[in-house]
Amino acid sequence: MSEFVFLFPGQGSQSKGMLDAFDGFDVVKQTLEEASDALGYDMAALIRDDASDMLAQTEFTQPALLSASTAILRLWRERGGPLPAQVAGHSLGEYSALVAAGAIDFSDAVRLVEFRGRAMTDAVAAGVGKMAAILGLDDAVVEELCAAASSEQAKVWAANYNCPGQLVVAGHAAAVDQLMLDAKAAGAKRALPLAVSAPSHTPLMQPAADAMAERLQQINIQVPSCPVWGNASASPEQDVTKIRAALVAQLVSPVRWTETVQQLATSGITQGVEMGPGKVLSGLVKRIDGTIRVGVSINPAQIDASLAMIAGE
Repeated sequence: MSEFVFLFPGQGSQSKGMLDAFDGFDVVKQTLEEASDALGYDMAALIRDDASDMLAQTEFTQPALLSASTAILRLWRERGGPLPAQVAGHSLGEYSALVAAGAIDFSDAVRLVEFRGRAMTDAVAAGVGKMAAILGLDDAVVEELCAAASSEQAKVWAANYNCPGQLVVAGHAAAVDQLMLDAKAAGAKRALPLAVSAPSHTPLMQPAADAMAERLQQINIQVPSCPVWGNASASPEQDVTKIRAALVAQLVSPVRWTETVQQLATSGITQGVEMGPGKVLSGLVKRIDGTIRVGVSINPAQIDASLAMIAGE
């Protein structure tokens, strides 16, 4: 068995009923009960029914997705799945990665990301911020367009370097709107506004970063059992002080996912498992570096297939 990596998804991978395929598994039920006890509402009902469209609200999205990823990870372990050599998560997924590596207790983590979601929502008034996906342009071109579309009153920044030809931008709504027009004029295949109001991973999130810096001082963080890749640095870390700083930095810094995957490949990683609902990250990895084969875990059969892949069967 070669060394492999766990990859944990961020916002955008959540969906109503995202754990329906895992009904009847005690470890999944127990994980959701643990989240419910920590947060004071029924996590299983939220994920299963989403009766009030709460999964679209950041403060509920984040703990729900972390809970789903952790539940699937625990089922992986229950089915004899080995631990990885490294872990990485996209944006919110960095918290799931830290839970997987034993750095943060799960109950602490779900409360922490609920707080993170509220802080992000409160940082910028509704209607002020915006995010958009730009497809089909080189990163350097989009960076230049961001600079050109920005003014003293309204700015836009590169927010998520997802893969070559896919860069998410964020900032003031007016600047993002101008950037989308400019990107289309420059030959972008698509320029799509995202259904997210908070301009994540930009300097506009500084109030949220300040709030998280204070809150993180109250959280016990242990040395992780394996290196955890930071979004802001695109580098592995096991130092607790640096991990705290990384969680603050990621709120105001772009997600360097393309670079993270490239560095994983350079380090010798050839296999990975997307540990959570959906298969967004497996698709991105394929576009970034085809030498890394990534399995998914969207249902028990896919977990078994990923187990077999890791075992070399």
